[in-house]
Amino acid sequence: MLRYRVLPVTAFAQNCSLLWDDATRDAVLVDAGGEADRLLDTVRSEAVTLRAVWLTHAHIDHAGAAGEVAERAGVPIIGPHAADQYWIDALPQQAHMFGFPPARAFTPERWLVDGDTLQLGGLQFRVRHCPGHTPGHVVFHQPEARRCWVGDVLFAGSIGRTDLPGGSQRQLLDSIVQRLWPMGDDTVFIPGHGPESTFGEERRSNPYVGGT
Repeated sequence: MLRYRVLPVTAFAQNCSLLWDDATRDAVLVDAGGEADRLLDTVRSEAVTLRAVWLTHAHIDHAGAAGEVAERAGVPIIGPHAADQYWIDALPQQAHMFGFPPARAFTPERWLVDGDTLQLGGLQFRVRHCPGHTPGHVVFHQPEARRCWVGDVLFAGSIGRTDLPGGSQRQLLDSIVQRLWPMGDDTVFIPGHGPESTFGEERRSNPYVGGT
């Protein structure tokens, strides 16, 4: 069974998530954006074994602590899509610009593409490439649990910003309609910021994509 804890980190209140398979106790951190000590302490307190850091995209609030956490835990960084390499290379500059602690650039052990699968214990996640917020943004979908980690593609009542380098509102809207909605109205999504919602609720009421 999939279990998870949402751990808002940094002044941006970014929803880092600790996911684990309750049967095997294998775990991953999705979007380790900051507060490495707290994230690793939570891994220990849940008595799980961290296997990897997964990234939806490489903005500082989502990837700022990825290098440190991966090094300290001895685990690989997986994702995002290679189109976000320039954001990873710019992590030190992003940290300085937004007043974050120093962040290191890195090269993920594995880049992800649309249609990839990831294994967590006995659970399989499907990867969808959802550009628009950044060119290399991906999401992680676990069909049996009806959960999807969407980073900054979609929020409860809003969508991701597209005014940063590499952003595209047309791409973002296409990603939501073509790649998120087919996962089903009853799928709960965990966004990069703010509360959870369902795709069905956003199709009904989100002012940016409602009715699509």
